[in-house]
Amino acid sequence: MAYTASLDLRTNLKQELDKLSDSQLRRIADFVQLVKIQAQPVPKFIPLWQRATPAERAEEFRTWVAQLPETRISLSNQAFDRDSLYE
Repeated sequence: MAYTASLDLRTNLKQELDKLSDSQLRRIADFVQLVKIQAQPVPKFIPLWQRATPAERAEEFRTWVAQLPETRISLSNQAFDRDSLYE
């Protein structure tokens, strides 16, 4: 019974598709592509800190630091002096 219904549906859809214009067919093709994409399983995102080894995390951090801009601007020696915090 389900097989017959599926066959009838396919036949009816093919007949309806034959009646559509090119622009309508493009829209149908886009919709079919969207349905296919949505049907694919979504890979679960696992953050780097959960899946990487300590060495891999360290390397990732070094890579991130290396891409930061080098301004060559530093704090003054007074800024590092603990006593200057309480003045």
